[in-house]
Amino acid sequence: MLEIGAKLCYTFFVPNRYGIFLSMADTQRQVPLDKIRNIGIIAHIDAGKTTTTERILFYTGRTYKIGDIDEGNTQMDWMEQEKERGITIVSAATTTFWKDHRINIIDTPGHVDFTAEVERSLRVLDGGITVLDAEEGVQSQSETVWRQADKYKVPRICFVNKMDKLGADFLATVKSIEDRLGANPAIMVLPIGAESTYVGNVDLLTRQSIRWSSEELGAKFDLSDEIPSDMKDQVEEYRAKLIEKIAETDDALLEKYLGGEEPSIDELKKALRAAVIAYKLVPIYAGTSLRNKGVQPLLDAVVDFLPSPVDLKEVTGVHPKTGEPEVRQLVPDASFSGLAFKIQNDPHVGKLTYFRVYSGKIEAGSYVYNSTKGVKERVGRLLMMHANQREEIKEGFAGEIVAVVGLKDTGTGDTLCDETKQIVLEKISFPEPVISLAIEPQTKSDQEKLGYALKRLTEEDPTFSVKSNHETGQTIISGIGELQLEVMVDRMKREFNVLANVGAPQVAYKETFTEKVEAEGKYIRQSGGRGQFGHCWLRIEPKTRGEGNEFVSEIKGGAIPAEFVKAVEKGVWETLENGVLLGYPVVDVKIACYDGSFHEVDSSEVAFKIAASQAIQAASKKSQMNLLEPIMKVEVTTPSEYMGDVMGDLSSKRGQIVGTEERSRATIINALVPLAELSGYATQIRSMSQGRASYYMEPSHYDIVPRNIVEQMLAKSTFTGRVEA
Repeated sequence: MLEIGAKLCYTFFVPNRYGIFLSMADTQRQVPLDKIRNIGIIAHIDAGKTTTTERILFYTGRTYKIGDIDEGNTQMDWMEQEKERGITIVSAATTTFWKDHRINIIDTPGHVDFTAEVERSLRVLDGGITVLDAEEGVQSQSETVWRQADKYKVPRICFVNKMDKLGADFLATVKSIEDRLGANPAIMVLPIGAESTYVGNVDLLTRQSIRWSSEELGAKFDLSDEIPSDMKDQVEEYRAKLIEKIAETDDALLEKYLGGEEPSIDELKKALRAAVIAYKLVPIYAGTSLRNKGVQPLLDAVVDFLPSPVDLKEVTGVHPKTGEPEVRQLVPDASFSGLAFKIQNDPHVGKLTYFRVYSGKIEAGSYVYNSTKGVKERVGRLLMMHANQREEIKEGFAGEIVAVVGLKDTGTGDTLCDETKQIVLEKISFPEPVISLAIEPQTKSDQEKLGYALKRLTEEDPTFSVKSNHETGQTIISGIGELQLEVMVDRMKREFNVLANVGAPQVAYKETFTEKVEAEGKYIRQSGGRGQFGHCWLRIEPKTRGEGNEFVSEIKGGAIPAEFVKAVEKGVWETLENGVLLGYPVVDVKIACYDGSFHEVDSSEVAFKIAASQAIQAASKKSQMNLLEPIMKVEVTTPSEYMGDVMGDLSSKRGQIVGTEERSRATIINALVPLAELSGYATQIRSMSQGRASYYMEPSHYDIVPRNIVEQMLAKSTFTGRVEA
């Protein structure tokens, strides 16, 4: 019997009254750079990310008890809402050790409503573990997080989880990785058995079988050279394929292999590591985290194949003033640079800024420069995080993920660096909100607390936005999905004691112009004293979908003084934000101010702002305005007998069926459906299928709303589009 889990690597500490652990020596933390791994666990909902993370923490000695999602006692899902719902809502960071290597882990949410957590985590990670359900294979959100990881060129390993589940099929899942993710899989293990007969794996490189005992919660296993007799041929076949795949990525190894000589295991591992880092191969492992099988080989793979900061060598950015490329070596001796990727409001220490140190080091009590915003910030304290537990440290070194207390102006995606050697690193891009709802405080005291709560929550989540509707006086909150908004309202109540009335969710429509048009705005008002005079000509032309808005000044010869051109621009932005057709933001237009006039005495900023707004209103009457609506990618998993009903229902919702596929004992229907038609769809799909069908949706794109529906909306609308002084 072998026992895994070097428990000597970590000592447990008693927190002080602020919940901060005070005793981990800095010498323990300073492992060589090549022995650091910054990894994330990413996957579809319910694939087993948090369960896998809990097992990793247990086997590495970071925790002495395995947390259970159903019991609500996991280390990583620490928020009350996470415990109640059994889902991950915020990404949680922790640090542990395995075989003298330090592993910084971020456990991310699987639900698309919290996709920002995945996006920002992947931006600062060096490698990832993609967890897949052995019965479901590659699911929609698996594809989404895979594309996000591709965007940031994150090397990854796949873990085929739930091998004990009814319908588990390891090779079918590998095939779906190849087909749906476009990856080049390197099968490292073959499972011994499946479903209820799954007991362990055969390691293809060493030809050894690993069987986990049910005792000791999977910490012990039997390692033997004995392979089940019915698997011997299959093991040799897949081993030959694996060696060939690895050899193809390395010229020297390929020459040796083609010469009839089998490379050594060390040579194969070295070549595989290089291939994983170059994203030529994706190693595939199998197990069942819930039943405590298959996690230790996965940890070995993290150490053996995923990159350290040394492998990535450098990070690139630009100089904030010159725009020239800047490079930093990922070593503690280089000039300090790092990226703030997450803000969290902590009840004990206030605003926490999670931070990846790319180069150099950061010290508690020192000053750093925020090159994104151009301000100096003081580092109050430095903390190492274990989910919501904190451990105080004096310094953060290159390659580490730390939390900083005391940064006032730093937000998600900001770069911190040495003021004498400035650099701005690549920012993090987030999807736009597609759904919104109105929120009103119940009492006057709630009114004051609401503003504070919303400010804090928008700092934390870049996909959560707040604006005021001047027509109704309501506060409108917007996000990626209903669940996200529901959680935010719940957090306002629990964390900030704000009692609020909430309206029904509304779709976040947008407006746009369809053709190039020119229009005049002239605002003249005479009163007893000084009058008001503003006059401008605007040219509006549509841009490609998703390009955003642009304002340019083409004023020549001082037709409008520069300060009033600024006022015209302000008026343009305000009008675009408030809409001209139905009160939704106008997007994807270029607006040029090319002529106008002014009055020496009566002209003012207010007059030109109103003139600009009038010009846009006039332009909207000359050009047909289009209303854009969010289209959702919907994946319905249903028993085959309900397929016709589900497809008919989706078509009746203006849905476009993209395709269907058979998976295990169910049919998967993929469709594109307007979000406006999907209100209450969870209840409808359950009643249509006697509770046996389920669905998943994520934002896909914006598209034009049919004219007849726009006419109906205009008939019901109370939006006046009026312009006021």
